[in-house]
Amino acid sequence: MNSYANFLRMSNKDYEYLLQKVEPLIRKQDTHLRLAISPSERLMLTLRFLATGDSYHSLQYLFRIPVTTISRIIPEVCEAIFTVLKTDYLQIPNSQEEWYEVAKGFEEIWNFPNCLGALDGKHVVMKAPRNKGSLYFNYKGTHSIVLMALVDAKYKFLYVDVGCNGRISDGGVYANCSLSRALENNMLNMPKPRPLPGESEDAPFVVIADDAFALTSYLLKPFPFKNQPGFNRFLTTEYQEQGV
Repeated sequence: MNSYANFLRMSNKDYEYLLQKVEPLIRKQDTHLRLAISPSERLMLTLRFLATGDSYHSLQYLFRIPVTTISRIIPEVCEAIFTVLKTDYLQIPNSQEEWYEVAKGFEEIWNFPNCLGALDGKHVVMKAPRNKGSLYFNYKGTHSIVLMALVDAKYKFLYVDVGCNGRISDGGVYANCSLSRALENNMLNMPKPRPLPGESEDAPFVVIADDAFALTSYLLKPFPFKNQPGFNRFLTTEYQEQGV
């Protein structure tokens, strides 16, 4: 178990479970010229890459597989992992009961009622693509792609969108992602407004974000000026505590 944990960052049990899931999708047929790389080795190669970020050239010597083959295997296996796990592990809440559980977590842990998630973007630094570097050059002076994420009160991902070039602002990335469209068109069965604790007037359920995002009826952000320091301090503290 320790060897698996050190090499792949997961237990032998978890590895075997994942292999059983993806094997039908990543198995290749042997040919009269060569034997196919086994599903186990394909998965192990991919998990090693995901766990360490080792270059394809380093993996070439570790697994004795050519770089050109590695460049095909890793995307194929990642797609297979997503396909077999997305329904059980990578699905955004889509019922009022599920959203109520998210809101319950924010109220119990952070004393923030009617909150359905904390939203932000993260720049993932990368090597500039050839002839396209300016598209990925961000305000921090590095090249990146943007990971847009919505997390719950326990820092667990509820939604992820990744791949937009780093030149675009967080607000711009969000405006063009599927989560924005789903929230705007009420496609996620969000709960109807209800009173805040100790109040009688209904208040909407909201997502919290920083001032890079546009204010809407379902997205709460700090006031742009300093005339509401108490609210801004509370919202910013809550937002930063989420690690977003």
